[in-house]
Amino acid sequence: MTYPGRNTVLTAFVLVSAVLVILIVAQSFKGSGISYRSGMQISDTVYNIKSFRLPEDVSFAGETMPLDNFDTRESLEREILTSAYRHSSTILIIMRANRYFPVIEEILKKNSIPEDFKYLVAAESEYTNMISPVGATGFWQIMAETGREEGMEINSIVDERYDVEKSTQFACDYFRKSYEKYGSWTLTAASYNGGRGRIDEQLKVQNQNNYYDLMFNDETARYIFRAVAYKLVISDPERYGFNIKKEDLYPPIKYIEVKVDSSIADFSNFAEKFGTNYKMLKLLNPWLRKSFLTPKSGKEYLIKIPARGVRNTENTEAVN
Repeated sequence: MTYPGRNTVLTAFVLVSAVLVILIVAQSFKGSGISYRSGMQISDTVYNIKSFRLPEDVSFAGETMPLDNFDTRESLEREILTSAYRHSSTILIIMRANRYFPVIEEILKKNSIPEDFKYLVAAESEYTNMISPVGATGFWQIMAETGREEGMEINSIVDERYDVEKSTQFACDYFRKSYEKYGSWTLTAASYNGGRGRIDEQLKVQNQNNYYDLMFNDETARYIFRAVAYKLVISDPERYGFNIKKEDLYPPIKYIEVKVDSSIADFSNFAEKFGTNYKMLKLLNPWLRKSFLTPKSGKEYLIKIPARGVRNTENTEAVN
């Protein structure tokens, strides 16, 4: 049975109900923060959306960023805002960085590469063994062909692009060669993203030799700014709206290393011999791509074994 005006009345009722729900939800959020784990808040209030004042002096690898130039300043502001409002992703980057910085820093130092290059990993892979749509893999996003050219073992059984130490060494070798060519750490970092050929081409076409004075494609143009934005956010998260307690950062995982130069038929049995399991073995050694190992002739492998009790968060501590 119908009557004139029924649809109009129903529509009005739905609209009024929707408005009431919105008001109730808004009131419930007023003055509260979005929490992530105990003690962590993204901001003081859900609606506290704001821009951020940049530090007076900002540098990358000891090279000053010319923030007096409006284009430089706006490029950095863009990446700061992008990082600050990618809430869950940026929180995870901050937490993971604490776990992997000691490893990456040590290798950078050994190779005389500025410590700021550790922030490139945030821009590359967010400190995860990511695989890009074109197949670039690992923390440092290495293509298979390029990795093999530099002596990395990359096959269906072992893929050293997933090894944090070896992939960081690969990156350092690249950085050293680029710095010898350009004499600029900023251009060195940009070449890792865009390739030396592209950098060379733009240096010639534009008759400039300063990253901040050069026009690049969007990815390379944003690359240094993205890394510097992560540097600022990771170094001082509270300044950019992330209230994260020290105890909430992911600590390095303590482990021992076992030398292996012969076949392992079954990693489940192998792990059990060392008081751990297949899952933990693979988490610490993502470069082992199968459930078994057939090593190259004459090659020795170091397999990480989690320290006893390390899986319990109360026992997780730094390596060494």
